[in-house]
Amino acid sequence: MAKILLVEDDVAFCTMLKTFLVKKECEVDAVYTATEALTMVAKHKYDVVISDVRLPDKEGLEILQAVNKKGEKTGVIMMTSYAEISMAVNAIKEGALDYIAKPFHPEVIMKAINEALQESGSSQMRGSPKAETVRPEATYIKGGSEASAKLNNYIDLVAPTNMSVLIMGESGTGKEQIAKSIHDKSKRNSAPFVAVDCGAIPRELASSEFFGHVKGSFTGAVNNKTGHFEAANGGTIFLDEIGNLNYELQVQLLRALQERKVKPVGSNEEIHVNIRVIAATNEDLFELVKKGDFREDLYHRLNEFSIKVPSLKDREEDLMIFANYFLDHANQELEKDIAGFSEKTVAAFKAYHWPGNLRELKNVVKRAVLLSNTEYISSSCLPSEVLAAKNEPKEEQNFSLFKSKNEQELILDALEKTHGNKSKAARLLSIDRKTLYNKLKQYDINL
Repeated sequence: MAKILLVEDDVAFCTMLKTFLVKKECEVDAVYTATEALTMVAKHKYDVVISDVRLPDKEGLEILQAVNKKGEKTGVIMMTSYAEISMAVNAIKEGALDYIAKPFHPEVIMKAINEALQESGSSQMRGSPKAETVRPEATYIKGGSEASAKLNNYIDLVAPTNMSVLIMGESGTGKEQIAKSIHDKSKRNSAPFVAVDCGAIPRELASSEFFGHVKGSFTGAVNNKTGHFEAANGGTIFLDEIGNLNYELQVQLLRALQERKVKPVGSNEEIHVNIRVIAATNEDLFELVKKGDFREDLYHRLNEFSIKVPSLKDREEDLMIFANYFLDHANQELEKDIAGFSEKTVAAFKAYHWPGNLRELKNVVKRAVLLSNTEYISSSCLPSEVLAAKNEPKEEQNFSLFKSKNEQELILDALEKTHGNKSKAARLLSIDRKTLYNKLKQYDINL
């Protein structure tokens, strides 16, 4: 049984994390200040110490230094917000085994703890995933709408190939789940799927994270480290928010993709890697290319096949399919047995715009399940912004061509909304199909 010291001043978050670790059969001491932690470190031997870098009385680095001074094989993992990444980098240089940016999935902390236990020679936690496995939440849900059918067709089409895929879509639309689905349907499905959040990697550690490093290659490199590319060997590497990569790393990434070789930091030996690359972005990469912020050659290397993920507002027919899936997931996680949603709740869901897409829907459903004490979730369990939308009339675009001077724009919008179906677009525009063809010819619109 792993013995863990948890240091976190957010009492609610600390309690939640402790509960999770205890369920994994860990012995956990939880404290809320650095002073308490220093006392515990002096009195007891821990396999792993997990500490926030910023505490109300002292910095988490002091706890790290105390652990190092004691000289025992204790792995230290630092937790940090994105605004404090530089402190996490300092922690790595001081000898911390890993850092984790908040907010994080519990499975991410499991992975970090197991790596720390391996370093100390202790046994792994119960139910622990291997380093290369994807988070359990990354489950692809098939919808039944026309937009979903087109998306699923693209996934089935590209999955068996080795083509690089660029997935584009708004935040929260499930891009990682789509990438995992492509991997699962590919010939590489028995090999690792490694998901990397490019926006969460500090510039100073990026090369090490992607390509690994050898012991002693820089201050704080106390052990050899396997990079994400090597960990994904034989399988798929998923590069989320690829637009956040700095220019220097773009050059290194392009070389790795072209030559299928990586060189760990501080090593003279290259490692051959056989990987498939799937990248995702919520930005317009081509615009970044035109601005000079993203390399054009890397863009084309990643964009052998592109998939545009529709937002939730464009998949209205799928809304309750997703909501019921998230309901089942929340029931299991929170150990509840909610049967469904009331009519008022369903109406509120359908009236809301869902700017956060599937991620927001999942969070709203989970919160409602936690608050609900009835068989069906009532509208009183919903956030105020969702309830407010129910009382507001939905804005509908006026597609009547003869009421607007922007005919070309309206035609393009209608075709996009109907996914290129000219008959449906004509009905939406309140014109016949022949008139639509004449307009297409007039404005030189080719499909």
